[in-house]
Amino acid sequence: MKPQRQIVAHRPLASHCAQLLRPAPAASELAAVLATAAERLSRSLRRVLTPLLGGEQPMVECRIEGDGSIEQFAAQDGLNAWSVFAVDNGSDRLLSCIDAEAVLRLVDRAFGGPGEAPRPLPRELPLSADLMVQRLEALLAVQLGEALGGRAVIRPLRRDSTLAQIQPFAAETRVCLLVIEVTEGNRTPWSVRFALPAQAMPSLAGLTPQHSAPVRRRGPVDPMGTPFADVPLSLSALLVDVAMPLSAISALEIGQVLNLPITRNVPLRAGEHTLAHGAIGAVDDCVALQISQLS
Repeated sequence: MKPQRQIVAHRPLASHCAQLLRPAPAASELAAVLATAAERLSRSLRRVLTPLLGGEQPMVECRIEGDGSIEQFAAQDGLNAWSVFAVDNGSDRLLSCIDAEAVLRLVDRAFGGPGEAPRPLPRELPLSADLMVQRLEALLAVQLGEALGGRAVIRPLRRDSTLAQIQPFAAETRVCLLVIEVTEGNRTPWSVRFALPAQAMPSLAGLTPQHSAPVRRRGPVDPMGTPFADVPLSLSALLVDVAMPLSAISALEIGQVLNLPITRNVPLRAGEHTLAHGAIGAVDDCVALQISQLS
């Protein structure tokens, strides 16, 4: 449908105040906070992973790698354990990946074995491996939340050996990569990889400005306090209120004198509300009102 006339804006578009917008943190600031969090996570994981590894404290290295697409992160060969984590009660999600061989090595260690995975690897993770993944999820969720300064509560949501069953992001989502590499003596290192959505990184790092809750007043408001004390009000002193018939009003002439009985107590009003009463007098040749009663 073609319009009959040209469409013209009646008013300019809104222009947002810079103070109301949340500025994005500088890349250097975000990188410094995440590097500190990675160091904290490395130290704490050395301690909490020791019971899972038969009392032998491992070497743990955590690092943040550059951002990429979720498709690149998901390009993992073989069998893996995928887990989705929720952040607080919001919509942010984190995704972790542990290769099946590492999980099965931990299961073998838990049952008193030397910490070796079966060969060949099974096509699906057994129940014992699923229980080990749950234990790792709970451990990683707590330690990652504390490493980020306790600003976010991270909790496991669901897990699966097939990413398509639990895919938490759109294919085009940009993610940052957190790699946790664990080395146990002379054994082959194993790793846990976290995909962190790029848009959630500032809030996870505590760099998003927080709006303070509005202050709620309790009790009566002080009329002498700010901002009410400076509000101007129009006052009127009603000298006389006379009822006249319409015939007398229509016969008014210039020079005519009207006898108006002025009451002794003149009401002082603000709008429709009577504030006080007073007597009419004079001060410095000006009409004045002396307050005699407050309403």
